[in-house]
Amino acid sequence: MTVRVHGLAITGGVAQGRAVLVGHSGSQIRRYRVEVAQVDSELERLRNARDAVARELYGLQASLPGDAPVELSAMIDVHLQMLHDEVFKAAIAHWITRHHYNAEWALSAQLDVLVRQFDAMDDPYLRERKADLEQVAERVQQHLRGAAQPVSDIEEGGARILVAQDLSPADLLRYREGAFAGFATDAGALTSHTAIVARSMGIPAVVAVRGISQQVRPDDWLIIDGDAGVVILEPTVEERAAYRERERDQIRCKVELEALASVSARTSDGEAVHLLANIEGPEDVAAALHVGAAGIGLFRSEFLFMGRGADLPSEEGQYHAYRAVVQGMRGLPVTIRTIDIGADKPLDGASHPHADNPALGLRAIRWSLADPEAFRTQLRAILRAAAHGPVSVLFPMIGQLGEIHQVLAQLQLAREELAARADVAGIVRVGAMVEVPAAALLADEFFQYFDFLSIGTNDLIQYTLAIDRTDESVAYLYDPLHPAVLRLIARVIAAGVRSGKEVSVCGEMAGDVALAPLLLGLGLRHFSMQSAQIPLVKQRILRSDATALKEWAERVIAAPQPRLLMDSCPS
Repeated sequence: MTVRVHGLAITGGVAQGRAVLVGHSGSQIRRYRVEVAQVDSELERLRNARDAVARELYGLQASLPGDAPVELSAMIDVHLQMLHDEVFKAAIAHWITRHHYNAEWALSAQLDVLVRQFDAMDDPYLRERKADLEQVAERVQQHLRGAAQPVSDIEEGGARILVAQDLSPADLLRYREGAFAGFATDAGALTSHTAIVARSMGIPAVVAVRGISQQVRPDDWLIIDGDAGVVILEPTVEERAAYRERERDQIRCKVELEALASVSARTSDGEAVHLLANIEGPEDVAAALHVGAAGIGLFRSEFLFMGRGADLPSEEGQYHAYRAVVQGMRGLPVTIRTIDIGADKPLDGASHPHADNPALGLRAIRWSLADPEAFRTQLRAILRAAAHGPVSVLFPMIGQLGEIHQVLAQLQLAREELAARADVAGIVRVGAMVEVPAAALLADEFFQYFDFLSIGTNDLIQYTLAIDRTDESVAYLYDPLHPAVLRLIARVIAAGVRSGKEVSVCGEMAGDVALAPLLLGLGLRHFSMQSAQIPLVKQRILRSDATALKEWAERVIAAPQPRLLMDSCPS
């Protein structure tokens, strides 16, 4: 009988094939006591399993393609750090030497202790790291029981859909070259590391499908609808045929969209639109150029810092990364955002105060201004890279006029420090992110200091509506079409028009094809998004009449329920 199960769609597209279950070892753990004479051999079993997992992870890291997003390697580093953590290893060994637990039981016992500690944490980012720890422990358990599944076992026999309680980023990377068509998991969130990897790989995926790993049997036929967030178990012949046609449409559409790379983004009534790419590192430049990006609208520099422990990048290391992007873009503009990190996304090894509400604490520009030496190190690297091509520097989460004066003073100091060293500093445009309502309300004042503003819609929505966008219990309230959000966006765009300066949108709204006509109608002409979204948004822009959209957009933002007017879009 056909069953449809709903979850969270994290990657669009559809896929179908036979189910492969990647089991969770929790219910399969062998628990027994070992004799004193067996303790050393049990410790050796544990070391061997841990070493085997480390070899797998190092092998995965070494095999990453040159154009792989930089965060993939950083995620593997996180798992390796957990695997090699001396406190973690000693605690597991303690269960074996003192309590005479077998290795599987010892690992499980210590994991239970740590999971309770993670669950008690207030910080949502740290709570999310519990999943990383569980995934590392799961891989070790598989080796202890001799059940680690070679890639070839998964890849044989045509298209496969992976089903699991959870999948780690390492699992996805292991299967990336095979017949892995899509996946579904019981657990997961839109912001999890696994979701990030899946999106970067373009794999249709649905997570938070409660109980899916218990409902599916090996070799069941499944359909993953990554557009609707649905998993279909044992679909009818008619459903399979319909989705097969959708798969063929996807392939045809991809070929058509690739042909748009050389086409200028211009509305049907002649308005030029700039479609730029969001990137995490130099490795993403090739993908941006492939889809015809007009430049880099957001270089998330924090990914150069994450997953490195205390070994943070020096000025020279940052300079080489920024220069690689600038030179790689061959004269196209590059916007580098200063590090957007904070108590909710702590750097490994960095000290920071405890925050009861980290989203409102020491993060983004506040973090940078709290450590001016490190801030100027980054600014010097950006200024040096600007000598190799057009560069803009973008400051995140500015909300106070006092912060504007501070960041501009630090930028000037960095320039003077380079001059004292006889280093060449390029000319940079200077911009600010609009992520808090205060910045949107002060847009006219901001334009007195900045060359451009970039609206980060993800955080603007979160702060305007008081919604934690990582909290599943309130996720339904996260609404980009809320009238307050739209009116703040319209206010910033209008301020840009009055000042004759550029406004861009670099949050998820920029890459949402359905919202492109509305943003065009509001006067937006600079969109920055993931490279994969550029062809889709360009296609919609080419079919749009900006003049006709203006009046409609004004009606939408004035309406108490804007969503009800979206279907009346004139083009």
